[in-house]
Amino acid sequence: MPPIVSLIGKAGSGKTTLLCRLIPALTALGVRVGTIKHHAHAATMDQPGKDTWLHKQAGASVVALASPFGVGVVRDTDHELSLDELVSLYFQEVDLVITEGYKRGPAPKVEVFRSAAHDETLAERDRTWLAMVSDDQLECGLPRFGLDDAAGLAAFLIATLGVTVRACNRP
Repeated sequence: MPPIVSLIGKAGSGKTTLLCRLIPALTALGVRVGTIKHHAHAATMDQPGKDTWLHKQAGASVVALASPFGVGVVRDTDHELSLDELVSLYFQEVDLVITEGYKRGPAPKVEVFRSAAHDETLAERDRTWLAMVSDDQLECGLPRFGLDDAAGLAAFLIATLGVTVRACNRP
């Protein structure tokens, strides 16, 4: 199973922006990346009115959209799948899984903090925190990376998590 790391932080801290910079930094180094966005509330992955949405509304428990370029699946669950369950089911072909969210989960974490958006970092820090990404010179006892240092964070994650780097994918 590939290593998992969770990008966490308060709403508006820049998690998605960082993730969208981190993915190309990792892929440029030969890492195949998968992502999981955690949403604490009920969410629909399909667009109302589209065929797959209509299939789901009609009662299908699993709906797949398949094309020559990819596959998307919406399926019912009787419980929220754990990170390990999700990764073992859907992420076997990647070298690293990055989640956005799961701040209470067991995976190693990188907190994103932007001082323009918030006064304080998350309060419930524990042993799973690996690093901070911030625009502020925080004294937090963790390695710290700037908001624009996706390359530095990528190298840190590869080294710290033992991520497989595929030389054949390097530019």
